[in-house]
Amino acid sequence: MTTRRPMAEDLAWVLEPLLELPGVQHALIATGDGLLEGSSPGLDRAAAERVAAMTATLHASARAFTTAFTEVESPRLAQTVVESEQGFAIVVPAGQNTSLAVFAAPDTQLGNIAYQMQVQVAALARAMSAPAREPDAAGRP
Repeated sequence: MTTRRPMAEDLAWVLEPLLELPGVQHALIATGDGLLEGSSPGLDRAAAERVAAMTATLHASARAFTTAFTEVESPRLAQTVVESEQGFAIVVPAGQNTSLAVFAAPDTQLGNIAYQMQVQVAALARAMSAPAREPDAAGRP
């Protein structure tokens, strides 16, 4: 009998290519209600959980901000970017009720990171929509 890995480990493959980009320091996946789904190894669990919660709050605030300007209820966000002296925090929707967040150095190529985040979101969407494997004739998955 095989043991199923927790979801956070299952989704780690989404973060690996992003963490290889120059300037990217941390990355994580969070649910829309702020629960941690996976994080980069350099981010301790407590910090990752705080960032996951803030990711949900940041996206909710960005939607409310957009609605206040446009009067469009529930606008779809492409990305939310926060720039500080320490670097960039970038959050993108990663499917239904999921977000992908990255923190990168201030001198990073922001466009390249945003593009690669979209590539990983597309890969995640394909993986999440793949049909379940059927057992073979011997009963093995």
